[in-house]
Amino acid sequence: MTLYFSSAHAPHPWFSTEDNELLIGGKKVSVLAAEVGQTPFYAYDRQIINEKIQQLRNILPKQIKLNYAIKANPMPALVAHIASQVDGMDVASASEIHTALKAGASPDQISFSGPGKTTQELQLALDTGIIVHVESEREIRLLSELAQQTGYRPKIAIRINPDFELKSSGMKMGGGPKPFGIDAERIPQILQHLPYDKLQFCGFHIYSGSQNLRPDFIMESQIKSLELAARLSSFSAVPITHLNIGGGFGIPYFPGEKPLVLTDLATHFDQLVVRTQQLLPAAQLVIELGRFLVGEAGVYVCKVLDKKVSRGSIFLVTDGGMHHHLAASGNLGQVIRKNYPVHIANRISNPHTEMVSIVGPLCTPLDLLADRVNLAEAQEGDWVAIFQSGAYGPTASPIKFLSHPEPKEVLV
Repeated sequence: MTLYFSSAHAPHPWFSTEDNELLIGGKKVSVLAAEVGQTPFYAYDRQIINEKIQQLRNILPKQIKLNYAIKANPMPALVAHIASQVDGMDVASASEIHTALKAGASPDQISFSGPGKTTQELQLALDTGIIVHVESEREIRLLSELAQQTGYRPKIAIRINPDFELKSSGMKMGGGPKPFGIDAERIPQILQHLPYDKLQFCGFHIYSGSQNLRPDFIMESQIKSLELAARLSSFSAVPITHLNIGGGFGIPYFPGEKPLVLTDLATHFDQLVVRTQQLLPAAQLVIELGRFLVGEAGVYVCKVLDKKVSRGSIFLVTDGGMHHHLAASGNLGQVIRKNYPVHIANRISNPHTEMVSIVGPLCTPLDLLADRVNLAEAQEGDWVAIFQSGAYGPTASPIKFLSHPEPKEVLV
């Protein structure tokens, strides 16, 4: 049978069950746990990733390139799986540059963003020939100096901190004072004094927000990004050939959230291409997506070690916790803590339920994976599955906290 999350959680029917047990990548959790050899672990379903990419391909005109933002999930096997299905990779560190190259991405398919690039990282970008999204005048100066020393002209685009934000975003990356990019009002002067003889200036990168579930706000932000790029292009000595308008597509995690309907964006993308050809005829449009491609494909699996009752409340104590999955604990930016969708993975269809809280083994009250959720009655040795866990999992968590073992990751 197909497992639908309850209306309080994400409504995507991505996963199925067999004999009362969750299937991930076509394998029962018990079988997968035996193959992995331990809990906790993260499992990523490659077929779900394929379907997400295909959904995007169905609505994106061929004139818009699709990039994967490796920061969402840099697991090498997963990146390699995605590399052949997308047009490029966006990276945010030297390590991610190497991951993208090892996955098979060619240098001209890789763009490098981030507000604190070191001289060594900039040198690596120059040596490999990837495009650098410069985020400060310091980075422009350092790249100019490296170009002078080496005789090579690095490819750059300027990341702009726009004078607007992506409304209804889970995390706002533009508008107002921000550490990301260069303020839009500074761009004309920078372009007029850019050392074009040392740097191959290609265009702009505008990323105003992330985790957005509102098509109308995404469309508004992308149109504003294009119009801003077109206005600023008049100050450039060369045509704009590269315009990365970011991503921001969200996935539903919490009660009341509805999935982003991609078909609502199809006509918009067609119109965006036409408008780009009018305003910036030489520009290649790029969108970069991370969470949207991999978030729903991942499940975090841990084991129930103990079942405790404290003053009438039931606690399932597991071998997993916030040190592996900080986001699910609510400590990665949630203002009001909400529960990720969660199930007892080997008792999916059990009609007998109880109200429980799921906690980890750490010596802190912050180690809370689910707070007062109604789940199938669980026993010691059962498996807990936390869904929507394919993005910002282990690499966004304090893995070393209290020196517990690290989780494994598998692509199935």
